[in-house]
Amino acid sequence: MQQMTHIMANLQAYSSVETSRPPAFKTPSMKAPGCFDVTQPFKVRAFILSCQLIFHNDLANFSQDRKKFLYASSFLIGRAEKWIEPYISNLNNQDPNYLLSSGTLFESQLFTSFGAQMKLEKLKQSWIP
Repeated sequence: MQQMTHIMANLQAYSSVETSRPPAFKTPSMKAPGCFDVTQPFKVRAFILSCQLIFHNDLANFSQDRKKFLYASSFLIGRAEKWIEPYISNLNNQDPNYLLSSGTLFESQLFTSFGAQMKLEKLKQSWIP
């Protein structure tokens, strides 16, 4: 009987330890967005969407717009990389209230700068005799 009481006490102690711990959850890894270059401006929306999916999937690592900006900027190549270069160069010198301080500002500037190029190219093509 004493042995049974001891076993029951151990089981209760063990079960209370297990329930006090939250279940382990690992954020599923996601494929990194492909590199973005302005030679394919129609991909700017897909690039932005891929970045947003990663940010929403990993809120712990992408809680600040600055981190989002730096991550997305690392996938810009060619003319897009040259466009972002001055902002990266001035990270330590600038007041944080410019492009990198707002994810939506970064997205809109990226689309305005390179997504609009696609519209211009379509417009030019439609005017060619």
